[in-house]
Formats: sequence, C-alpha cells, structure tokens
Amino acid sequence: MLLGQVLERLGDEVFAAETLVTLEDLPLLVKIEAAGRQFGENIGEYASGASRRFAELASDEDWLALMTALERADDAGTACLKHMLDWSLRHEASDDGCTSGYCTSKGS
Repeated sequence: MLLGQVLERLGDEVFAAETLVTLEDLPLLVKIEAAGRQFGENIGEYASGASRRFAELASDEDWLALMTALERADDAGTACLKHMLDWSLRHEASDDGCTSGYCTSKGS
C-alpha cells in the first residue's frame, strides 16, 4: 500500500479506531483516550486527527523517521498510525499543545 493510501484510510475515524485497537498497546490507547477527552474527541477522531496534524506539521526529520518505521514494519497502516499518534501526543505534551501557531487538536 502506498503512503498516500495509508494516510487516506487513516482519515476515516472508524478505520483509525479499529486500527488503533489492533495495535494491542494498552498504554498508548489510554493516552489517546485521555488526550481526545480534553478536546471532546473519541479515540477514532483523535487518531484520525493525529494523521492530519502530522501531514500538516511534521518536519523533514519526522517524515524520515516515519519512512524508516514503515520500511521495518510488517503492516504499514498500523506502523504509520502508531508513529503519528506518538508524534501528536509528544507535541501536545510540550508547551501549550501548539506548534507554529497551530493547536494540535480540533478542540483548540
């Protein structure tokens, strides 16, 4: 699957939520649920938004790290989502949750 196709599918909240559950990463799921709750988002909305935020705001280094993760992954979709979620959570935890004047969640 091409990266564009992966990103397109992650834009679907239902697909993103289902993919998130298949990661079998309970600590990550708890963090996402808590982060989404702050902005009135369910886990699917937060996960879908994380992919959009990454696409809009990630640096060249962030994209390179994503490409490296995808090369090593058995499932590009789950690897892509996990990488973007980790990135989004890190950015929301830093400062006030805003990067370059853009708040990372739709609720801000």
